Amino acid sequence: MPQEDHAEPTDARPQPSAGHIPVLMDAVLRLLEPKRGDTFVDCTAGLGGHAGVLAAKLATAGGGRVVINDVDPGNLAQAEVHVREMAGRDAIESGSVEVVPVLGNFVGLPNALAKRGLAADCVLADLGFSSNQMDDGQRGLSFRRDGPLDMRLDPELPESAADLVASLPEVELARIIYEYGEERRSRAVARKIVAVRAHEPITTTSQLAEIVRSVVARSPGPRPIDPATRTFQALRIAVNDELGVLAGLLDAVRRGAGGVAKGSSWLARGGRVGIISFHSLEDRAVKQAFAGLRERGHAELVTRKPVEAGASEVQDNPRSRSAKLRVVRVV
Repeated sequence: MPQEDHAEPTDARPQPSAGHIPVLMDAVLRLLEPKRGDTFVDCTAGLGGHAGVLAAKLATAGGGRVVINDVDPGNLAQAEVHVREMAGRDAIESGSVEVVPVLGNFVGLPNALAKRGLAADCVLADLGFSSNQMDDGQRGLSFRRDGPLDMRLDPELPESAADLVASLPEVELARIIYEYGEERRSRAVARKIVAVRAHEPITTTSQLAEIVRSVVARSPGPRPIDPATRTFQALRIAVNDELGVLAGLLDAVRRGAGGVAKGSSWLARGGRVGIISFHSLEDRAVKQAFAGLRERGHAELVTRKPVEAGASEVQDNPRSRSAKLRVVRVV
């Protein structure tokens, strides 16, 4: 990592709180190499964990720009407050660190940057969820808290998980649960859902979890996975079109990397793009897209294998257990 140009400023910046613990933070700093004057773009700001640490880094380096994007308006507002706090009052008031919030799905972020005349030097997309989203029973993302079977990250989305469970044909339910959840007993789960919904609506997370548990056995081993885990993952992916929006972002990265030589890109020459995935479907898509960029000569791989959390980080932050970071550099 390059040496910083400026000494630590006198105003003490806060450290990330428990609600802002970012996964693989050391690796993100080391591999994205933020330096003075850079524009850092956080495609999935959440509560501002990664962006806050990057803002503090840019402040000590002499300044830069932090663009935070999120589809959740409540999280974006909290992230902006946190990022400004982490950058420090002096950096914000002097304008050496600029914070730019952008509301919306990250698929549209490259166009939003282009309209602002910005080219990203560092890009990060953390495909996980904020702790407050998982802990909020009203979101319906987790079966650990009973709540409405919703699962929408964007409250403007037209269909909830309950809508899909109530309306999809058995064959389509089985396909989604198998393809997105990699659940081997997908047909049996779909069959049971259809049988239950014929007599009563399935509207809560606890209802669905118990239905799945009645069909799928708990996995063996010292850290057994709840039988409902894969089905909940599958429905969440389907509701939010997670693989579709990831494909859109990866396509934007391809086009951006290809447009650098023409001077018409939302990515800067030498820009670093990092994506943190949490399951094999996401990681496979990122791996293939980054390999394609390298083959076309548009980027070089910074990570030939995904970077994963060490034992100490997993102990401190259990959600980092399944996180995988891949990074490329635009040439």
